[in-house]
Amino acid sequence: MKVEGGCYCGALRYQAEGEPLMKGQCHCRECQYITGGSPNMFMLMPAEGFRYAKGEPKAYARSDLETPVTREFCANCGTHIGSRRPGLPAFILKAGTLDEPKQFGAPMMAIFTCDKQPFHEIPAALPTFERMPQR
Repeated sequence: MKVEGGCYCGALRYQAEGEPLMKGQCHCRECQYITGGSPNMFMLMPAEGFRYAKGEPKAYARSDLETPVTREFCANCGTHIGSRRPGLPAFILKAGTLDEPKQFGAPMMAIFTCDKQPFHEIPAALPTFERMPQR
């Protein structure tokens, strides 16, 4: 699979190749901040297949956590492109940044449902996990 996408203003563009390792929707409180309140739709793409084709992202990692994720976003318009988690050999790509979001398909699971809000919808047949599923 090959996908392309970028930020709202066009300053950042990326390409990602490889089969998604996982597709999901995250309900964690941190993702709610990034999305404006909704669950975050994401896909894990092989790290070696992800690259920025235009521009360089700004990065942010919380300083109060021992092993925080690093969030990458456009410094101009603020669009959150994705995240990198220490020890995870994948780029956590945000589905809303795809040029063709239908390439996302559907999530395979819902995670961090312990932070789910009453207005969040989870499809009935979708496997759910209060936190991260066990590997």
